[in-house]
Amino acid sequence: MKSEIIYKYFKDISPEQKQQFDKLGELYTLWNQRINVISRKDMDNFYLHHVLHSLSIGKIVRFKDFTEVMDAGTGGGFPGIPLAIMFPDVKFFLADSIGKKIKVVEEVSSSLGLKNVEAQQIRMEQVDKTFDFIISRAVTYLPDFMKWTGYKFHKKSFNNLKNGILYLKGGDIKEEIKSVKRFKTKVYDLNRHFEEDFFETKKLVHVY
Repeated sequence: MKSEIIYKYFKDISPEQKQQFDKLGELYTLWNQRINVISRKDMDNFYLHHVLHSLSIGKIVRFKDFTEVMDAGTGGGFPGIPLAIMFPDVKFFLADSIGKKIKVVEEVSSSLGLKNVEAQQIRMEQVDKTFDFIISRAVTYLPDFMKWTGYKFHKKSFNNLKNGILYLKGGDIKEEIKSVKRFKTKVYDLNRHFEEDFFETKKLVHVY
């Protein structure tokens, strides 16, 4: 599946952004041969399973300029890198404890000319900064994720969503949400925004 699936859902892409999105598949194919950050089988569905899934956050919140976002447990750069292309005036901090994954993030960001991405090899709980939003693609059990990141967002909000966690998750998440007691939560069903079967059980959880 090619990059055209992005433009089906996001119409206001500039020529520069289109060039960057088009180049993503080539870059990750190249780097994945050296450092396995994406399942080899999954590369056939790269734009649907990784890029469009990452960009689904942009259907729920259009980050305003100067928003600060941490991608906690970014792996090879998802959802952070696709969102950094989509929102070039938003600052993204991509954190992962595995150095070789951060190397891929840095090389891909450099090849794309992304000026709004900072990457660091660090455990998410060791990050001593605060952000407007913490984003992630289901790196662990949500209550554990909240223990490590639930105190890392600014109190004052200026986007159309309140500052907090934006967590991409699949399947039944009721029990996880019940365990997050100190915060408010809202769940967005992504199949309301995308028609592909892949999104049938995919959700975005906003914890704030």
